Amino acid sequence: MVNKLRKKFVITAMLSLLVILVIMIAVINIVNLHQVTRDTDNLLEMLVSNDGVFPGKPDNANNMPPGGKRGEFSFRNPSDPFSFNALNNMRSMEMPYQARYFWVKFDSEGSVMELDVSHVAAIDEESATAYGTEAYNSSREKGFNRPYRYMKGQTSDGSSIIVFADMSSSLINVYKLLGQSLLVGAFTLLAMFILVFLFSGQAVAPVVESLEKQKRFITDAGHELKTPLAVISANVDVLELESGKSEWSTSIRNQVGRMNSLVKNLLTLSRMDEERMHVVYTDFDMSATVKETALSFEALAESKSKKYHMDIEEDIHITGDQNSINQLASLLLDNAMKYSSENGSINVFLSKGKSIVLEVSNTCDCIPEGNLDRLFDRFYRADSSRARETGGYGIGLSVARAIAQSHGGNIEALKDGDRIIRFVVTLPKVLPKSLQKANK
Repeated sequence: MVNKLRKKFVITAMLSLLVILVIMIAVINIVNLHQVTRDTDNLLEMLVSNDGVFPGKPDNANNMPPGGKRGEFSFRNPSDPFSFNALNNMRSMEMPYQARYFWVKFDSEGSVMELDVSHVAAIDEESATAYGTEAYNSSREKGFNRPYRYMKGQTSDGSSIIVFADMSSSLINVYKLLGQSLLVGAFTLLAMFILVFLFSGQAVAPVVESLEKQKRFITDAGHELKTPLAVISANVDVLELESGKSEWSTSIRNQVGRMNSLVKNLLTLSRMDEERMHVVYTDFDMSATVKETALSFEALAESKSKKYHMDIEEDIHITGDQNSINQLASLLLDNAMKYSSENGSINVFLSKGKSIVLEVSNTCDCIPEGNLDRLFDRFYRADSSRARETGGYGIGLSVARAIAQSHGGNIEALKDGDRIIRFVVTLPKVLPKSLQKANK
């Protein structure tokens, strides 16, 4: 139980951290890509508005920004050269030297009038013409064309201009940030896993202590109840010997039987929860075991005018606890008898494929809505009034699930139409390694 709780705690903590990291990494990288694209769009808008040149630039030879002169930045903010305003001014002055771009102009008929590829090394005039024509024919005013971001506009003479900015360096930085953030996220997950695993025992300690006290109480109370029940049963035997059987003695005996059954199931669940069931798994004929149990219910079904059908494949062997499998089949059949509709039908199937499948189905007047897995919760009863009539405590299916899980299998409740409910037990043909080790 402690290991299960620690495992669930670790998984929950790691999944929560994973979701947070994924969201953070996604937001950071999306914002970064948006910022890079917006900066490029600002550059393109500046070039489009000024016919493909930076405003105030005297000529291509000098390539100077407006009102600037070389070396001027060194004396602007000598006290704080790393302030945001100083760095932003420096970037603005260096932009004409750092920007890699080309542009293509078109006349009203869509023919290339002029182009400039002097500010980019990877594009020649032929490639620029191809890029420009493709963008000109596109309906979008701006967008991506391979590693280039483009924007359309009108020049002062009325012709069309399309400016392309090289974003290869910026995109490489985007990829680097994505890789670095993923790497940091992976190391964070690993570090968190180690810390959570080391401290998970302390985190679940109060819950474990509470559960242990609860299970100890159930076990102690169950054993204590056996003595008064045995005394009551013995007293009823004496009364019946002296006065004969009566309605009252029969009622007392029935209630003692119900209490004995409840105590037995509670102790079974408690032992399974405490993982103290030292069962010896052996190879046995499951077909014969299930068939023997099913035949014992045949007379009961006939007395209640219920259709009873068995389809049990022969010679199915399994490694497990024979008494537990017998109890599993008995619990499912008893549940079907109690809750099947009047004059309804009950079917028992046992087959072997990839796994061993035991299925018990029955017609039912009122199948619970929603998640049928609730039927396996302890003391859950879909119909309390019907449970009182049949003597059910809502614990039998919990024991059935515990038995199936103790053999490395599972049980589920399925709804077949509006009138049939099926309980399907799936057991592995080979005993799981964890149970094999426990059996040694």
